[in-house]
Amino acid sequence: MTLLALGLGAFFGAISRFALSQWTKTFWTRDFPLATFIGNVSGSFLLGLVIGLHLDSTWTLFLGTGFLGSFTTFSTFKLETLQLLQHENRRTLALYLGTSYVLGISAAFLGIVCALATN
Repeated sequence: MTLLALGLGAFFGAISRFALSQWTKTFWTRDFPLATFIGNVSGSFLLGLVIGLHLDSTWTLFLGTGFLGSFTTFSTFKLETLQLLQHENRRTLALYLGTSYVLGISAAFLGIVCALATN
């Protein structure tokens, strides 16, 4: 049952991540990697909620590890960081790194706080 929960969560998370990327491409043409940024910050908030709600292990595997593990992406974040550096786009690089880390950590904290407020 745990592998099924994990696999289904990962399946839906990957599809959602792909849909977010495709949707973002329809209107965003700037150098800032908006799709990854949105996915990672919103995923951080949602993971904070999942952890703060203290769901049972099957739901935590499905939502936290499976869905959000696929929806958020550390490897793409690092690749895009290197690409911005390679293209000497230092202003966008600084903005991307700074906002991703600050807002990502803040969003995770806010998710935990929101979850605890509901308990």
